[in-house]
Amino acid sequence: MINVFIGYDSKEKIAHHILSESILRHSTKPVAITPIYLPNIKDDFVRERNNLSSTEFSFSRFIIPHLMNYQGWALFMDCDMLMMADIAELWRLRDDKYAVQVSKHDYTPKDETKFLGQVQTKYAKKNWSSFMLLNCKKCPTLTPDYVNKASGLELHQFKWLENEELIGSLPLEWNWLVGEYPYKKDVKNVHYTDGGPWFENYQYQQTMYSDRWRKELHDFRNSTKK
Repeated sequence: MINVFIGYDSKEKIAHHILSESILRHSTKPVAITPIYLPNIKDDFVRERNNLSSTEFSFSRFIIPHLMNYQGWALFMDCDMLMMADIAELWRLRDDKYAVQVSKHDYTPKDETKFLGQVQTKYAKKNWSSFMLLNCKKCPTLTPDYVNKASGLELHQFKWLENEELIGSLPLEWNWLVGEYPYKKDVKNVHYTDGGPWFENYQYQQTMYSDRWRKELHDFRNSTKK
């Protein structure tokens, strides 16, 4: 079973549902999809949201190893994504010598603010944690107590690991940043990092990646009418 956890934000409900549909539609293996919905993890995650938290799941993603009882593997994904390949391909890239595997972006965001006016925080390893293959048995530091108290940089810069050799690499195509990277036809997973086509005023509305998302939405709506 491929375990997938998707960050859930009340402002982007439709994004979560369409991402889930795109994962299922492309997958050749059984997939279990779990939204990280804050009311459902309130016994473990009690951290207050602050002004630097651009989404409701900014920090709750790091509770996943605990939810998995520190066993097996799990994939975390931001909700503002669209899967365009078989997730089983990604699952075959798991390497037990790592605690986490990510696309190691090396960039500085172009914009000073995010969509909807959120602060654009710039830091090393930006967006590494937006798509993570987690080897849960090798993430014992991520207890509820630690996740609730650690700083944002400690969490998102993987300071909870003994060393950076425990961070493995995934091809950038698995976390392709719209607006930061040029259009590429054969990417595996698209990441709408600055809003998304589900928002009316999204700045990259007239792009091929937005067209792909709208097609997925159209197909999903048609499937519910049958």
